[in-house]
Amino acid sequence: MTEHTLPRDVLAIGRLGVDIYPLQDGVGLEDVETFGKYLGGSAANVSVAAARYGRRSALVSRVGDDPFGRYLLRELERLGVDPAYVGVDPLHPTPVTFCEIFPPDDFPIYFYREPKAPDLNIDASDLDLDAVRAARILWFTATGLTQEPSRSTHLDVLAARTDGHTIFDLDYRPMFWSSVAEAREQVGRALAHATIAVGNREECEVAVGETEPLRAADALLDRGVELAIVKQGPKGVLAKTRSETVEVPPHWVDVVNGLGAGDAFGGALCHGLLAGWDLERTLRFANVAGAVVASRRECSTAMPSEGDVLALLEKGD
Repeated sequence: MTEHTLPRDVLAIGRLGVDIYPLQDGVGLEDVETFGKYLGGSAANVSVAAARYGRRSALVSRVGDDPFGRYLLRELERLGVDPAYVGVDPLHPTPVTFCEIFPPDDFPIYFYREPKAPDLNIDASDLDLDAVRAARILWFTATGLTQEPSRSTHLDVLAARTDGHTIFDLDYRPMFWSSVAEAREQVGRALAHATIAVGNREECEVAVGETEPLRAADALLDRGVELAIVKQGPKGVLAKTRSETVEVPPHWVDVVNGLGAGDAFGGALCHGLLAGWDLERTLRFANVAGAVVASRRECSTAMPSEGDVLALLEKGD
């Protein structure tokens, strides 16, 4: 086998774009004077986070045929993610995302994905179903279910999976959907193929109609997943299988920008699963990884190494 054809540890599918984040805190975009440019998009960030732990990582997505698209392809490779399945869309520009930074808990986000984001145009030509089947972890998000042809492509990918972990990041973004009812319907279809579901309380409500963590986890398990993870913000994280329930507290940091914490958690979750760690150790590691990124301005280039996370774990929560 060549390096390119070896099975991936993590294959993510979904959103990819450029994050344009202010370098000043506590002011609206109209008053920001300087910005930083970073690779962004939830699926892309998770793939980068996994790569930081030495995992073989690849992304299925698309970019526009423009300078930002070329930047993202180059940046994926620089950050250790195989861009072989990232196509170039001839019609739509690479999306950009702006945010405002009002620590500790207010980070308005503005998506520029019109008339359509290239990552929602992924189709069969972007896929390698052998790679999909061989990946030890497949990571996907609800955003990819919002429009065609991405929706059908995601369902084809899910149907091809016969082994390994298939992780569904519930990642509900209301501005991407016509209604909660539409989101619940499409999320329900995809849940039938997932082995693990990860979401916060609002996302669980959209998926299964429950916000109380234990009831939400049970409802997700009833839909067929093997592991349900409910993120509770300042109350920590709850995870449940059919035989085990684990809760871990948050890891407190001085928050700079909370937008990347969930993606850092996701990449660390993948690492713990691949390492064969027990559930509590995996969740504690993922919590700290998320906290590290929340203490930094950007997301993709802020992802910690295993040594960074372990050093903080050794100091204790």
